[in-house]
Parts: sequence; structure tokens; C-alpha cells
Amino acid sequence: MLQFLALLVDSFFGDPPNKYHPVAWMGSGISGARKYAPTTDTQRLLGYGGLIAFGGVGLTAGMGWVAAQIIHLLPKPLSWLAEASILKIMLSVGGLTRAANEIQSALDTGGLAEAQKLTSWHLVSRDTSELTESQIAAATVESVAENTSDSIVAPLFYYTLFGLPGTFAYRFANTADAMLGYRDVEREWLGKIPARLDDLLNFLPARLTALFFIIITWINGDNAERTIAVWQRDRHKTESPNAGHPMSAAAGSLGVSLEKTDHYSLGEGLPSPQANDIGRAIRLMQGTAIIAAGIFGLFSLLKRKKK
Repeated sequence: MLQFLALLVDSFFGDPPNKYHPVAWMGSGISGARKYAPTTDTQRLLGYGGLIAFGGVGLTAGMGWVAAQIIHLLPKPLSWLAEASILKIMLSVGGLTRAANEIQSALDTGGLAEAQKLTSWHLVSRDTSELTESQIAAATVESVAENTSDSIVAPLFYYTLFGLPGTFAYRFANTADAMLGYRDVEREWLGKIPARLDDLLNFLPARLTALFFIIITWINGDNAERTIAVWQRDRHKTESPNAGHPMSAAAGSLGVSLEKTDHYSLGEGLPSPQANDIGRAIRLMQGTAIIAAGIFGLFSLLKRKKK
């Protein structure tokens, strides 16, 4: 099961430097294309954003197909290791763990300013300079929960369905949304199609992630009933049609409230998160990665047997 092997490769070797990282290449390509975007006409901006999104998806899917063809020329088990290594690069288990651990360590040692800087650097795009320790912990838990869907479950999901081309295409779409899907003056229209494409692609993975959170909570002997209740009540409170699913399920699983002022409040009535809740969110994410790899890997085996 290559999904499990990819997690093992990640645990031993981590991420390559950005200059060798395909997702970093995708980001550089999007940044380069953005320089040539129209400046005023909204229809042209909308079309150019669509060209970036769908053109990039097609190009990266082609790259994934070429990589798969080359890998299949290798003898087993070398081909398995090569494919798992490429799949691992499309995941962010180790990267998320390291980023969240750094923030927790800063909070544990009283370094609020350092934690604010790390949160802004690694996880969120908004200003964090005025956030309290609890708000930093909440932002970190939210980011770990949402990225469990975007950067772990979804890539594994699309790999299981479509192999490396599917994973490459998904990661490009997700990266395009992360870079262009904002409602500021410059990107309101440019990022509209990338954002809608990302919403579509994450529809099932986000809901599967919430389900996996519930399963992990039950396996750990924690309060699965509360997890289900908070998820059912709060999953539609976020502006994003998908982010509320993993975040509300995480709030219920961890027994904390997650609030972004003037935007949403998930798990209302539960205690505010503290630094140690970041570690609990990391363990929830890691357990979900294992569950997802197991379920998707089993599905892949069944697909092969039918051929």
C-alpha cells in the first residue's frame, strides 16, 4: 500500500528543499503567471484566472503522468519506493507537525511574539501581531485541522482515484487557491475560478476528514458524541463551504472553542484552547493520516484485484 509507504518516507526523510519541491515549483509558476494578469477588466481577469487554474491543472496532471510512466519502467520494489517518495512530496504531515510544534514550543517558553511570528510565517495569512496566547493556539489548531483535509486527506484521495496525475492536479488547484483566492482589489476576480475549483475538489475530502476525526476520537476513547454534535451544529458556520467540516469536528474532538473574530465561532461554550491543545491537534492529524492511508490503500488493493 503505497499510501502507507509515503507516510513512512515522510517520517524518515521529511521535505526536500524548495528548489527541489514540485509544490514550490507550482507556486513559482503561479506567481510568475500572475505578473502578466490584466489590471482592470474584470472579465479578462476572470478568464485569466481560469486559464491559470485549468491550464495549470492540465500541465501538472501531465507531469504526474510522465513521472508515473518513468517509475513504471523501474523494477519492483524500487518503483514502489520511487512512487511513494513522489506521493510523499504532495503531502504535508511532517511539515505541519514541525510548524505546529515550533509554535507550541514558543508558547510553552513564554515567547508570545515569536509564536505570533511563526504562526504568520507558517500557517495563516492574516495579521497575528495582536493575537493572545489562546488565539494563537486556536489559529494553529484551526490550521492543522483544515490542512489535514487540504494537504493530507485530499492528496491521498485523488492519488487513490487517479494516481500521481490526480495528486499533482489537486495540489496545483489547491496552491492556486491559496495564492489567488482572496477578495482584495487585485485578486477578487483573478482568484474567483481557482477558488471555486478548489471548493469543488475539496468537497468530499473535507467531509471525509471530519469523519476520520470522529473515528480517531472514538478509537482514542474520547468524546465522539460531542465531536459529532459540534460538527453537525457548526460545520456550515464558516464562509468556506468546506473548511467548517474539519475545523468544527476538531473543535468537538479536542473539546475547545475555535473563534475567528467577526467570522465564525466553532464549539461555542467549550473552553478556549491552550498551548497543549496544539499537541493534541497534531496527534489527531497524525492519526487521521494513518486512517486515511489505510482506507485508501485498501481501496487501491481492491481496484488492482478487479483489473
